Amino acid sequence: MKELSALYKQWKGTAPYSIEELPQAGSNRRYVRLSDEQGNSVIGVIGTSVKENECFIYLSNHFTRRGLPMPQILATSQDHTRYLQEDLGSTSLYAALSDARKNEYQYGALERDLLAKTIRLLPHIQVEGAIGLDYKRCIPPIKFDQQAAMFDLNYFKYSFLKTTDLPFDEIRLEKDMQQLAIDLTMCSKGRHFFLYRDFQARNVMLKEGKPHFIDYQGGMEGPLQYDVASFLWQASAHYPQALRDELIDIYIEELQSLLPDFKKEEFRKELQLFVMFRMMQVLGAYGLRGYVERKKYFLDSIPLAIQNMRETLNSHVANSYPYLNQILQELVSLPKFQLQPVEKNNIGGCHHEHSSTKQTDYGKASISKYDGRGPLVVRVFSFSYKKGIPEDTSGNGGGYVFDCRSTHNPGRYEQYKPLTGLDQPVIDFLEKDGEILTFLSSVYKLADAHVERYMKRGFTDLMFSFGCTGGRHRSVYSAQHLAQHLHQKYGIEVRLCHREQQISTTFKSKQSEHSASPKDVQD
Repeated sequence: MKELSALYKQWKGTAPYSIEELPQAGSNRRYVRLSDEQGNSVIGVIGTSVKENECFIYLSNHFTRRGLPMPQILATSQDHTRYLQEDLGSTSLYAALSDARKNEYQYGALERDLLAKTIRLLPHIQVEGAIGLDYKRCIPPIKFDQQAAMFDLNYFKYSFLKTTDLPFDEIRLEKDMQQLAIDLTMCSKGRHFFLYRDFQARNVMLKEGKPHFIDYQGGMEGPLQYDVASFLWQASAHYPQALRDELIDIYIEELQSLLPDFKKEEFRKELQLFVMFRMMQVLGAYGLRGYVERKKYFLDSIPLAIQNMRETLNSHVANSYPYLNQILQELVSLPKFQLQPVEKNNIGGCHHEHSSTKQTDYGKASISKYDGRGPLVVRVFSFSYKKGIPEDTSGNGGGYVFDCRSTHNPGRYEQYKPLTGLDQPVIDFLEKDGEILTFLSSVYKLADAHVERYMKRGFTDLMFSFGCTGGRHRSVYSAQHLAQHLHQKYGIEVRLCHREQQISTTFKSKQSEHSASPKDVQD
């Protein structure tokens, strides 16, 4: 984190005003939002794979030069393990569609419009993005060929199929998979463009309502159908077939404006083959991420992916590969992959799946007398443990108390003793050391979750206190940064008190100006 802050300072000229670590998804990269005093932010990325970083940086620079909506690269470290990119916000397309998923996958006009805008841009990324692109700068394999297809098919076989204990003949299955790989590479008569490869709603960010795209570093030269299948058959999105057909028409219309000689009927026929192939690749990924790495999102998505495969097989697309078809049919029929019935309950109007374990009926929950009173006011204190923990005047019990004494203490050094955590030399010391940044990263996650819940419930008071030995350096720095973070992110009133310094500041609520609400958090 220290190196990332140093890169920001080198690029910006000043140290970041606030640092917020963002949740990780399926990758091993770490993402951090770094902001200045005015709230202008960039995304810092820490990636251990230099080749992957270099590929993403090259592709981003290429696409932005082509005028495509990808994040601009702002700065890179000399060893290419860290870089800064344009901040595209916190709302993914997937998050924006959450209400539709909760409503039994009923996609309304707003959701359909967002999906249409997104898929209209896809052919531009594929066709215009391919112009002048040096595929040798991509991560191998750089071209979708028979070998690349077999890699994904074997990914399915070893990471998912073998985990089911379903018996199969390896030689017969290999023969059919080899033929499938040949047929896939012959689609569109071998005419290839840029293959995004992981084109799905989680990799689409909505900035000012317009789609922007991330996570394309796995891209290569390849056929157009792959990305369409990836997007429209994303397991957790579960788009109705009528909506898929509508979006395919939009995609084809836009593609024809770029490729007038494009054969749409041929495309539609070959698309089904890529849907089956993509479903197999996805199940391989879910097997690895879910069964091996035990990531809940991927485990939860397996029954939905199986359902997509089941529907795809009903189109008879696998009939040309008899043994593969047989194994896939047996796979989707396994009892453990059957979707459980879904019913409405009375908890927040949400839908919940039944599990095999009987759920206890707790009855209707009581309503707290504090519910709905709002708006929320957060009080943040710094203090010295020698003088005791700050008193809670609200009568609610005092909230959170964080002990900063585990972090490196600037007060041990003569030059910092007369200063506080508000003075730049102390700030530079703490941030260069980095321990306080790691400490606050965990605090932010806890505080954000609590604030969001309190705002939804309509509670009025929440208190955070930071203590250190003298209440002068570490606690002051931490309290100041949490107060600024919460005010900037949620627009709520935050009352900050550095008790031992006798300094109090109130960050006024923005709700009266903007009708503020919690920012969308990615699923």
